[in-house]
Amino acid sequence: MVFMGDRATLLETGRFVQRHARNAADEIIEAVGAVDAAVDTTADADTDAETETETEARHRRAAEHGDLASMSALGALLLRRGDLDGAEPYLRGATAEGDRAAANNLGVLLHQRGYPDEAAGWWRVAAVAGSAPAAHALGRHHRERGDEPAAEYWLRQAAEQGHALGAYALADLLEHRSDVGAERWLRAAAEQGHREAAYRLALALERRVTETTRGPHETGTRLRVPGTRPVVPSGAAVTGTAVPGQPAGERAGEAAEAEQWFRQAAARGHRRAALHLGAILEHRGELKEAGRWYLSSAKEGEAKAACALGFLLRDAGDEESAAVWWLRAAQDGDGNAANALGALHAARGEQQTAERWYRAAMDAGDVNGAYNLGLLCAAQDRIPQAEQWYRRAAYAGHREAANALAVLLLQAGDANGAEPWFSKAAEAGSVDAAFNLGILHAGRDDDRTALVWYERAAAAGHTEAALQVGIAALRDGDEQTAERHLRCAAGGGSAEAAFRLASVLDARRPEPGPAVLGAPREEKSECEEWYERAAQQGHRRAQVRVGMLAAGRGDLAEADRWYREAAEAGSRNGAFNLGLLLAREGSEREAALWWTRAARAGHGRAALRLALLAARRGELTEGRRWCDRAVELGPAEVAERAARLSEALHQELTA
Repeated sequence: MVFMGDRATLLETGRFVQRHARNAADEIIEAVGAVDAAVDTTADADTDAETETETEARHRRAAEHGDLASMSALGALLLRRGDLDGAEPYLRGATAEGDRAAANNLGVLLHQRGYPDEAAGWWRVAAVAGSAPAAHALGRHHRERGDEPAAEYWLRQAAEQGHALGAYALADLLEHRSDVGAERWLRAAAEQGHREAAYRLALALERRVTETTRGPHETGTRLRVPGTRPVVPSGAAVTGTAVPGQPAGERAGEAAEAEQWFRQAAARGHRRAALHLGAILEHRGELKEAGRWYLSSAKEGEAKAACALGFLLRDAGDEESAAVWWLRAAQDGDGNAANALGALHAARGEQQTAERWYRAAMDAGDVNGAYNLGLLCAAQDRIPQAEQWYRRAAYAGHREAANALAVLLLQAGDANGAEPWFSKAAEAGSVDAAFNLGILHAGRDDDRTALVWYERAAAAGHTEAALQVGIAALRDGDEQTAERHLRCAAGGGSAEAAFRLASVLDARRPEPGPAVLGAPREEKSECEEWYERAAQQGHRRAQVRVGMLAAGRGDLAEADRWYREAAEAGSRNGAFNLGLLLAREGSEREAALWWTRAARAGHGRAALRLALLAARRGELTEGRRWCDRAVELGPAEVAERAARLSEALHQELTA
């Protein structure tokens, strides 16, 4: 057995030793969750019906008569209560008689008093005798001193005896060394109800699923972790692509198992497990249950959960409650919540309050704070300050800030200064920066380099970049590539892409045959549907084309609507066609008004129509004036006809 050393000598270390003793005790308590778990109470087999006072009195009477089991149990009871002076003589007495539980608990007591080496001696005695708690404590003792081989040996002894704390500590040691055996012991501890083990096992499973579903260029996680949602602008969760080698069913099984362990740990009060469980549920669209777990985690002090709960509430329309949780999270140092508060106040026009919260986010280490300050200053035309904040965020690696800084420099005429920042942002993954580099090189007539950047941005889903790639492909005669990119851009909401796609499809349509009386009206073709989509977005050329197609089908009311909408938006072709439609319907006066608008906007055919109209009315001078305008505007065919008409009118005037 190991006996106590010179107590007086150790006491001379005073407060220094006592402070470190308390820290060591705290480490033990933390590892096991409570003092009770560190204490081996196998000697105490009392029934739950007996009160603690009655139990203590019974054991005390028996211990005074030399009962070994009662001495050990009484020592454990007093140790659990924190009465170290009262517990020590009973534990020493029982240990001297060979009680292994008492030896372990004496080690706990000495550790709490600040004598770790002496504690380790008694733990060794108990561990050799088969005490799993003692083996666990001894393993932790060796790890704290850097003796990992000894630590692993004793922790494995505890773990193999089914000791949950030993299994968890062994897993932690192995994980620190990147040993694949760590997961086995995490699982063993988790299956015995160890909540931290359940949480870390879930993280390991989720990490494996994430790594096998991540694409070759992706660095984000499969699930959006609460607290990382961008405030300006909003972002979407990253989704990966499957990697060969792991069946989808296996990945789904591991994801489900990860959720199960998160749920088990969360149910036992683990706040970060509740946070992760909430994220999984939110990603799946189960917002009500996600909110419950976020709330549970937030109430336990998890700032990221409070922030995530705020976003859920905001998305549900409860902005005031969202602000309450963001405030709580921001006060606990969550930079994303501070950014959310800044954006909230900025939207309300409370610029000073918004700026204060953005600064708080920046102080919390969130580089988005500096970026958002730049956005705020730019919106107020405080360009020097905006550049300052963008530059600060850009130097910290914020890709969108680098892009914004480059835009400011480009607008100021410093293209050479802008290019490196565009490049830095694009290489970091900014799709907008890649597109902007395309614009920059196109402005230098370097179409080849511009196309490279447009293609890169288009591949990442940038709508305008896809349009530019489609236009370049059309210019090169590659209609198949053009159609593919135009479809992407049109699907992304580009009216110009929808119009150009419709034009490509329109050119393939066969010429319509002669109208057959009584034949059913043709269904709208795909090209007409794309024209209509562009027209509905205000594309004037598309509106005119939709009107023409409607007129060709005989749907004059529809044609009138689209011609009129285009004309009122400033389309001279729309005004001219509307005039033609009105003239055919007998509304020559209104037709003249639209032709006049078209002619004044530079439409030669409209000027010729006005000249013919004036000639029929006998207004020869007015007719010649419009003929001159038609000759000036063209095209050649119109100019020729207008010249002949003008000569005829001149002869009438001079006859």
